[in-house]
Amino acid sequence: MNPSRDLCNRAASIHRSHHCGAAGLVVERLAEQGLAALLFANTPAAIAPWGGTTALFGTNPIAFACPRTNGAPIVIDMSLSKVARGNIMAAKQKGTPIPEGWALDAQGQPTTDPVAALAGTMLPLGDAKGTALALMVELLAAGLTGAQYAANASSFLDDQGGPPSTGQLIITLDPRVLGGSSTLSHVEHLAAAIAAQKNARIPGSRRIAQRRKAAAEGIELPETLLSRIA
Repeated sequence: MNPSRDLCNRAASIHRSHHCGAAGLVVERLAEQGLAALLFANTPAAIAPWGGTTALFGTNPIAFACPRTNGAPIVIDMSLSKVARGNIMAAKQKGTPIPEGWALDAQGQPTTDPVAALAGTMLPLGDAKGTALALMVELLAAGLTGAQYAANASSFLDDQGGPPSTGQLIITLDPRVLGGSSTLSHVEHLAAAIAAQKNARIPGSRRIAQRRKAAAEGIELPETLLSRIA
């Protein structure tokens, strides 16, 4: 890590890395300490530039968390592909097709075949805007940190080749420095306005509720999965 800091923010760059895990957990822990936090991570190639057919960007997750005065932090954790690549892996293992609009085959044509999808490219969230965001994350997580670009990284999903050597960039912001002692109360007004709307929810709230339920009741795993783990 190469930390740099000024009066109101700190950043840590990570290179020669691998899968960063659940990015939301990292920023959530920082938010629990009173800091707003962002995490950018690049991953092996999966998304082509808009109009292209060769993957140059990863699914490149972004995570953000903001502390609150009441309740758990607001947590946003998302990849820049329309769905996570793991969903296509799961469909391949089950032998089931994937929905239209998830991926393109190696020729750049839409496909519902998970095998063809894994040999091709993922469709980005938000179409052309999604590829622009993927480029942004590629530059933040790899270009500025000296990490391996997506197109040169080995897969996270097998043991072929050397280490992926991807990167992450973590940025923290102190709300009290940015906006004064009442900043989090200001944040709470917006959180309350979201929660007040029927069927609306604050990002991260469902995941936190599921975590609490699992802690209280445990989780059930199918026998087939337990056998594969064993």
